Amino acid sequence: MPLKLSLRPQEKLFIGGAVMQNGEHTAELTILNDVPLLREKDVMTEDEASTPCKRIYLCVQLMYMDPAHLGGYQVSYRDLQEQVLQAAPSTAPHLAEIDHHLACGRYYQAIKAARQLMDYEQELLTHVS
Repeated sequence: MPLKLSLRPQEKLFIGGAVMQNGEHTAELTILNDVPLLREKDVMTEDEASTPCKRIYLCVQLMYMDPAHLGGYQVSYRDLQEQVLQAAPSTAPHLAEIDHHLACGRYYQAIKAARQLMDYEQELLTHVS
């Protein structure tokens, strides 16, 4: 099923290993095949991954965008998952949802679930301070 995207001026789009940047005007693209893609706003860098749940998000993002190194990211994800569960057992439902999507090969949905995990982590940190 085709995916239609509207890109704002200067917005970046990551498709597979390529980074595209829109020009000065809004553009509409239709992606006709199944390929890993993320909008600039959904991309996390290593420097931004400053909390355990953000590192999980980054790890899942890398699984999606860099399948050639999937095995290494899976090991890192399991280590991070274990650490987060030990520190905050209430994250278990969020992690279970991510696991379910990963097991089914639905990496984009796993990224969305990891975003919810980060939001939950922020709630926990807000209540602590």
